[in-house]
Amino acid sequence: METIGLTDIIGPVMVGPSSSHTAGALRIAYMARKLAGELPAHVEFRLLGSFAHTLTGHGTDKALVAGMLGFAPDDLRIRSSFAHAREAGLDFTFTPLPDCDDYEHPNTIDIVIDTAEGGRMEVRGESVGGGAAVIRKIDGVDVYITGENHSIVVQQRDLPGVLAHIATSLSAHGVNIATARLYREQRGDTAWTVLETDQRINDDAQATILENPLIRGVRVIPAAALGQAQAVIGEAEQAAALERLRALDFTNGAQLLALCAAQKAAISEVFLRREAAVQQAGGHADGTNAYLAYALRVMKDAAFLPLDAPAASMGGLLGGEAQRMAKVRDSAVDVLGEPIASAAAYAMAVLETNASMGRIVAAPTAGSAGVIPGVLLALQKAKGYSDEQLQHALACAAAVGYLITRNATVSGAEGGCQAEIGSAAAMAAAACVELEGGTPEQCLNAAGNALTNMMGLVCDPVAGLVEVPCQKRNASGAATALVSAQTSLAGIGNLVGFDQTVEAMYKVGRSLPFELRESALGGLAATPDACAWCESHMCGK
Repeated sequence: METIGLTDIIGPVMVGPSSSHTAGALRIAYMARKLAGELPAHVEFRLLGSFAHTLTGHGTDKALVAGMLGFAPDDLRIRSSFAHAREAGLDFTFTPLPDCDDYEHPNTIDIVIDTAEGGRMEVRGESVGGGAAVIRKIDGVDVYITGENHSIVVQQRDLPGVLAHIATSLSAHGVNIATARLYREQRGDTAWTVLETDQRINDDAQATILENPLIRGVRVIPAAALGQAQAVIGEAEQAAALERLRALDFTNGAQLLALCAAQKAAISEVFLRREAAVQQAGGHADGTNAYLAYALRVMKDAAFLPLDAPAASMGGLLGGEAQRMAKVRDSAVDVLGEPIASAAAYAMAVLETNASMGRIVAAPTAGSAGVIPGVLLALQKAKGYSDEQLQHALACAAAVGYLITRNATVSGAEGGCQAEIGSAAAMAAAACVELEGGTPEQCLNAAGNALTNMMGLVCDPVAGLVEVPCQKRNASGAATALVSAQTSLAGIGNLVGFDQTVEAMYKVGRSLPFELRESALGGLAATPDACAWCESHMCGK
């Protein structure tokens, strides 16, 4: 069963500027460090696909080193990770390979880890959007490790009895296996067993596994830190939650509407019930409300602080635009009016925070992080909605983002900017409609309308920076969300339904050439003005 949850969509809370190229890169390096078992003497990061073109512009270099040091995605020390690495004795190099085509996902990194004792491990990881990552190879053997659940990775001889020993060892220590997969290149040789578990794996369980002489190594990757620590619940409660999750899960918009009708509930309520079941089925008490409150606080800081204290971006293309937008909003020459004027200013402010490596909430990505807070905070300012109402609106937005993530993509490297700004606008539009008392059908109509209006939008960051044209597109995405919501609230439907619109957006994104999918090689990024700026500001970096 798919277990994409709230924090995969409204999250992660992270240091900018890119969910795929900063938070996702950090996650790859973090998992590689866990697989290595210790801080290496030297690590080489080989960058493929879009990573090969956008290394410093997205802070990928700092994030990779931070992940190898074990930092969390929202740790502000990411900004100075190089200095922390020097203090820790970690030597590192970066090798961009823009001409290499030996990869499947456009966001791919190969990490070569050398230990002080002369050992070597090679790990391939993919950043799959929204800060999530997958380990695809270990020492040339194909694997699949997400790290979203507690994972234990066992290196072994591929001989009879080893898997049984691993399972028995975990059972003896009260660890339930959720999934288990064996990966090998040839029979009888070295193999890797990857298990996802419902409980954390302690040192005693690892030691028991290692008692078998056919076991060569055991590594544990803790579940991705998705907010505050949660209490653990019992197995009976987990089993009951799993049954609820089966009843509450939905794979498309039609199923979501059916659930809303059956339960006589808004989209946010259905999604919150599903989210509670997701967390409890994973062995944790429901921490949804606490997380939503935390995410909203981070959104507010990211949207409000630059209005008073503009922050210079990493690349030097942004700084102070949101403050100027707020001044125009409050002047006689304002042409937008509320709530669009505030939505645009707040959305641009969040991108300013993001581009200066401040803390933001990827919603659903860092590059589109301004749209949802821009819309919701503007509506709060104009209409007095409470924080609790905004938190419910975030849950409604998450339901739409979940459907897009599950059935298409929110990654600019996979689907262009339509997958990032378009998805965020769809999520914000649905949230707006629910805030205004619209029906679940009207929420999805608004979301589909927003996707339609953004369809075909390319991802062409100048110099590979999440700055231009990203900041202004966030403002436009916020305006599109509000217009789409108003259209739906007026009772105007769509000829093409939400589910088919998501499918169409995905097909359009897949048909975009590589140059128009976050590579910084096409669109505005390839214009003479952009190239001239790069030559004068980026040469030597």
